[in-house]
Amino acid sequence: MKIVKLILCALFGLMFINAGLDKFLHYMPVPPMPAEMMKVFEAFGTIKWLMPLVGFIEILGGALFIFPKTRALGAIVILPVMVGIVIHNAIFMPSGLLIAGVMLLINLWMIGDNWKKYQPLVS
Repeated sequence: MKIVKLILCALFGLMFINAGLDKFLHYMPVPPMPAEMMKVFEAFGTIKWLMPLVGFIEILGGALFIFPKTRALGAIVILPVMVGIVIHNAIFMPSGLLIAGVMLLINLWMIGDNWKKYQPLVS
């Protein structure tokens, strides 16, 4: 089970590092989007600091998530982005909801797995 967790966390972290780097380097192709989704992305584009911030959080959270010593912090850092991804997929792109849901479950699993580390924050 330990090796499964290590592999899943490494893949999870690498996926977020990749997504964050793409926000700066724009190397992944953008699939065709419906008009409604284009409006959303155009609106995001008017807020010049938003995508760099999301990219930075994805890179930071992904890197922290990979290593067991920093995984608890990475899981909390990446959680708001992960929730946004799931909501976005639920509303605009239901075909991506399965992978987003699996990623959210991995994130929640690591939060649950590290719950003792969070106890001082909520006690």
